Amino acid sequence: MSSGSKDQLWRLVKSLTKAEKRNFQLFANRTGGDGTSKFVQLFNALDRQTDYDEEQLLSKLKGIKKQHLSNLKRNLYRQILASLRIIHIRKQIDIEIREQIDFARILYGKGLYLDSLKILERIKDVAVEHNQDVQHLEILEFQKLIESRHITRSRQLDDRMDRLLYDSRERSHITLATSELFNLNIQVHGYYIENGHARNEAERERITQTWSQIQPLPLPGHSTETFYEKAHRFQSRMWYYYILLQWPRAVENAAALLNLFNTNKKMTVKDPDLYMRSLYYVLVFDYLLQQPRAFAKKLGQFESFVSEQWNTFSPNSQSVAFVYLRLSRLNSCFLTADYREAAAVQAEIEGRFAEYADRIDENRHLLFLYKFAYIDFAEGRYRNALDHLNEIINRKSALLNDELQINTRLLHLICHL
Repeated sequence: MSSGSKDQLWRLVKSLTKAEKRNFQLFANRTGGDGTSKFVQLFNALDRQTDYDEEQLLSKLKGIKKQHLSNLKRNLYRQILASLRIIHIRKQIDIEIREQIDFARILYGKGLYLDSLKILERIKDVAVEHNQDVQHLEILEFQKLIESRHITRSRQLDDRMDRLLYDSRERSHITLATSELFNLNIQVHGYYIENGHARNEAERERITQTWSQIQPLPLPGHSTETFYEKAHRFQSRMWYYYILLQWPRAVENAAALLNLFNTNKKMTVKDPDLYMRSLYYVLVFDYLLQQPRAFAKKLGQFESFVSEQWNTFSPNSQSVAFVYLRLSRLNSCFLTADYREAAAVQAEIEGRFAEYADRIDENRHLLFLYKFAYIDFAEGRYRNALDHLNEIINRKSALLNDELQINTRLLHLICHL
């Protein structure tokens, strides 16, 4: 691991696009003071480094001593994030809502509580439209605080206060339910990562008992579910039935998650990462159940979405698209036994992997290696396959998925044979 991978500021600088770098330069030079020139000097020096090297960095910085470097780096980190916030406020609705809440708090602090209420009322509708449940609750709680401490016109309007209290109570239920279902999704997925599929009756009984114990209790008076409540419920059920190898029920919930996006088209753009995951889940089941026609249709849908939305994606969304689309393309080749095409896809992945290496978690990196080994095995390149498999086996620090570990060892033995 290079020293650069350990330096937080260096990673941030290297993640910036040309437009983001240009915006930072304008942002940093807005005051023109001596402190600004030091920021820009450090920024430029880091930008030119291929790998982080502190000694080389200090030699390039004029008038900056080693004992001052840590503070300068910390301040530069905050300055870059502040400049990025200005750009992303126009792209990410949650940042825009957060800004408006901050404005409302500033106005309230200056005694302009009626103006603060106007901002909160306006931004509340935006939070509802974009399924920003937590921020919606925060807005309601702030509105309640203002109403409780000041006499406003709201009390003169019919049922205005009653609606505010009802909305707050309902949003509290929704936020709690969403959080509990999110917990359930994380827990059951974590169970699969640690234990894999249930392989005998005792393991099936264990996961069934665990599932019953971690189910969230129904909330009184809360009957309808929001988008994310449904999404977390479908995902958790999919993982549960996937662990039990109950394919029809797992497929049913994976399809329900995808259909949730198909019936809420705006959410495919507002949460592209979860949408691409939902497409990938359905594709995995089509692959496991050997359904090439259904697989090809969904893969075409996935590729069209990525092609149309690529320029709007954040770097994180681009890495999600890279991983899941390439894994799906490899599975498509395996489904049709086209290993020559699979090798071409592998070459394309390896050629671009450096672009995404810092943003891809280790388990998915290992999954790529396993699939590369399988391609080599299918083409009779057993030594090449062993190289990939040995790399997986020798990753001592990895939280290796149980199923991947078993299959890696099995293919390793077969290659030696």
